[in-house]
Amino acid sequence: MRTRTFLTAALLAGAALSGAAGTAVADSPSPSPGSSGSGAGPTEAGTSFRTATPVQPGQRATAGASTGDYLYWVVPVDTGQRATMKAKVTLPKAARHGASTWQIDVYDGLRRRQACAYGAQTRAAAADAASVEVSCTLRTVRSWAEQWSNDPLPGAYYVRLTVTGLPQDDLGLPVRAAFEPVVDQAGGAYAVDGKLSAPLVPGVATAGPKDDKNASAGKRSAGALEPEGGWSSGRWSDRWVWTAVGGVLAALAGVFGYSLTRGAGRPPRVPPGA
Repeated sequence: MRTRTFLTAALLAGAALSGAAGTAVADSPSPSPGSSGSGAGPTEAGTSFRTATPVQPGQRATAGASTGDYLYWVVPVDTGQRATMKAKVTLPKAARHGASTWQIDVYDGLRRRQACAYGAQTRAAAADAASVEVSCTLRTVRSWAEQWSNDPLPGAYYVRLTVTGLPQDDLGLPVRAAFEPVVDQAGGAYAVDGKLSAPLVPGVATAGPKDDKNASAGKRSAGALEPEGGWSSGRWSDRWVWTAVGGVLAALAGVFGYSLTRGAGRPPRVPPGA
C-alpha cells in the first residue's frame, strides 16, 4: 500500500511539472507561420546590408530583379530558435546560353557569415530550367557565447541571394525571387547561462529619397526589426522547469527507497511472555 502511494505521488508530481514546462514553452514568444505576421510580405529586396528589407518569420517576400543583382533581406531570430532561410528564383523563359549557379548566404548582426547546418545553399540550374530553389538552416541561436566563438546570437540575420556563375550573355535577364524564413523553437535543451545586454540589431535602412534633405525618411531604427512578442533573450527557459522536475522525482525516489529498506536488519519482535 505504501509503495502504491509513493508511486502515485511521483506520477502526479511529474505530470504537474511537465504541464508547467509545456506552458512555459508555449508562453515564450516565437513567431510561427500561423501568427499574425505570416502571409504576404514585402514585394522588394534591398541591394546591400544597409538597405536590406525586413521580413518577419513566416512571411513570404518577393522581388523582381535582374540576373547578377544582389538581393538582401533581414530577419529577426531570437534565443533558442532554429531558422531556415528558403529562396526560390523563377528564371526567365527567354532562351539562355547555359546553366547558372545560385547561392544564398546568411550573416548575423555582426555581419559574420554563418555556416549552414544543412540545406542546399548552392544549386545549379540548367539552361532550360524554369526555377531553382536554395535553402540554409542555421544552428540554434544561443543567448550568449564566448568572444572567440562564431556561435549564432539573437538579433538580425541578413540573407543575400545572388547568382555566382552564368554565361556572360545571360547577365541582366529578368528574374523573380521569392524568400521565406521559417523559424522553429528548439527549447531549453539549447539554453546556456549568460545573456547579451541587447540583441545584435544594427540600424536598418530602407530605400528612401536620394536627396540629403529627405535621406532620413528611409531610415529605420534598430527597434523596427523585432520579432512579434518582443525579444526573449535572457529570460528563463523551460530548462529550469525540467531541472525542478528531476529534483522532485529524485526526492520522491529517495523517500520511496527509504520506505523499502528502513526495517531491514532489525531483529524480529518477540511477543511478551514468549
